[in-house]
Amino acid sequence: MDTTLLRPATEIRPIELHTPFAWLRAGLADLRASPLPSLFYGLCFAVIGYALAFALRYQPQLFVAASAGFMLLGPALAIGLYELSRRREAGLPLRLAPTLTAWRNNFHHLALFSMVLMVIYLVWTRASALSFTLFFSGSLPTLTAMVQLIVAPENLTFLGIWLGIGFFFATLVFLISATTVQMMLDRNTDAISAALTSLRVVATNPGAMAVWAAIIAWATAAALLMGFIGIIVVGPLLGHASWHAYRSMVGK
Repeated sequence: MDTTLLRPATEIRPIELHTPFAWLRAGLADLRASPLPSLFYGLCFAVIGYALAFALRYQPQLFVAASAGFMLLGPALAIGLYELSRRREAGLPLRLAPTLTAWRNNFHHLALFSMVLMVIYLVWTRASALSFTLFFSGSLPTLTAMVQLIVAPENLTFLGIWLGIGFFFATLVFLISATTVQMMLDRNTDAISAALTSLRVVATNPGAMAVWAAIIAWATAAALLMGFIGIIVVGPLLGHASWHAYRSMVGK
């Protein structure tokens, strides 16, 4: 086994609290430099969202859970966007085709980590659906009625528990994936070493990473509330910005 894959990053750089906004500006620059390839991935995100809506149209509790947990899969879905940012940084042509197979150089570790994220996503979906079953008896309402039910004053206890469960899973994913997929793509690092590096990144910069997590959460929520249309732009923007987050904090 190549032991170089097991060596942790030699440096985790401290950053300022406002640095995440610089990542957004850099991500926007990448999006403008490669609009068609970037928006292709954004369109793919939207298609996944609409496919979920169609598949779960008769199970609103599962659709709400699946949509709310959409960002848990973001690090794995954004590999092509990371590759576009990497190619722009390296002065390579910004074409879609090479990004579609960017995962091949480190397939096994990227696939392993993607499976971990998928398992967490599925566990969250089931936990969310179970919470609906425990709090609401009888047949579950339509999606519109369900949203009204969730935010009703008499159901604040449920809302707090549901949001708490979601916060736990979102925090777990953020801790282990803030820079993980980017590092595996960039350095062919194994999944465990890259995830440990992500934990070190968050521990070194807790304030700035909390700001970054809040930006991701609010931007994704706003995009989803627009009926997945917003994710066409927000998804690529956050994906490109996440590459710059990795670059600014993980040293050689």
